Amino acid sequence: MRKITVIGGGSWGTALAIALTRSRAEHRVSLWVLEQEICDSLRARRMNDVFLPGFEVPPQVEVTTNLAEALDRTDIVLGVMPSGHAKSMYSKMLPHLGPETLFVSATKGLDHENLKRITEIIREVCAPKFAARVGALSGPSFAREVARGDPTAVAIASTDADFARIIQEEFSGPTFRLYANQDVVGVELGGAVKNVIAIAAGVCDGLGFGHNTIAALITRGLVEMTRLACALGGQKETLAGLAGMGDLVLTCTGGLSRNRTVGVELGKGRKLDEIVGSMRMIAEGVATTAATMRLAQRHKVEMPITEQMHAVLYEGRPPRDAIRELMERRLKHE
Repeated sequence: MRKITVIGGGSWGTALAIALTRSRAEHRVSLWVLEQEICDSLRARRMNDVFLPGFEVPPQVEVTTNLAEALDRTDIVLGVMPSGHAKSMYSKMLPHLGPETLFVSATKGLDHENLKRITEIIREVCAPKFAARVGALSGPSFAREVARGDPTAVAIASTDADFARIIQEEFSGPTFRLYANQDVVGVELGGAVKNVIAIAAGVCDGLGFGHNTIAALITRGLVEMTRLACALGGQKETLAGLAGMGDLVLTCTGGLSRNRTVGVELGKGRKLDEIVGSMRMIAEGVATTAATMRLAQRHKVEMPITEQMHAVLYEGRPPRDAIRELMERRLKHE
C-alpha cells in the first residue's frame, strides 16, 4: 500500500485528495494544508469550507499542517501549491524525502523568477541530495467537478515510462482517467499558458463580445501556446491534446475558471488590484502572463495575445484597446 501526500489545501489539492480515495489502487492519502483554520474544518467536519465548500473529504484522508508528519514514509508527493511558492515548498520538503520518492506536479504555472517549469524546479531543488523522478499532471479539470465525481481525463507526463505507469495505476479510478505522455515540456507549458489566454477570453466576455470572438481567441491562443512549447522542445501534438486544447477550451469557456473571471472583471472596467484582492484563491494566469512574456522574448516567439494581456495587466492598457490592437495587426496567412 503506497502513501500519497498531497501538498496544498486549495480547491485543486482538496479535489485531488478526494479523487485519490476513489482510485483503483489501495493507498493512504495525506493532505498537507498551510492554514490551521482549514485543517480544523477538515478534521472536524470533513469539509474545506474556504476553498471547496459542499464536498465531503473522506475520513481516510489524513489532514495535517505538519510537513514532517505529512511526508513521513510517503511514496508519492503530489504538489498542488501555487507556482510562486513551489521552489520554497520543495526546499522545505527535501529533508524529509529520498531518492525513492516519486514527484507529481499538478501546479499549472511557471517559476516567476527564473521562468522554469515546476518539474525543473523539483529536479533543481533535489539535485544536491538525489536525482528526482518527476512528472506533470495537467488537463481539463475544474476542482469542483473532479470532487463531484464527474468523468475527467488528464495527462501524466514523464520521460520515465515506468514512472508514468505507476502514477496511472495509483491515480486512475472510475471517474478520473490518466493518459501517459512523454512530452513534459508541452504538458507543463500548455497547463500554464492556457491561463493567459483564459484571461483574454474573459476580457472579451466582459466587453460583451459573442461566440465568434471567443472561438477566434481560443484558436489563435492555441497557436501561441504551440509556438512557445515547440520553441522550448515540446511537441505540437501535445498541444492538440488534453493538456493543450482540452484545458484551453475549458478554462476559456467555463464559469468556474478563476483566470477567465479576472478577465471578465477587467473587461467590465474593474482594476486588477481590486479584482485580485477580492479573490481568496490565486489566479495563476496573472503572474504567468509576465513569465510567458519574458519567455517569448527570450526565445523570439511571436505571441500577440499574450503581449496584449501583458499590456492590460501591467501597463494599464484599456481592454478594448488591446482587442482593437489584435484586430488591426498586419494581415497574414493562417
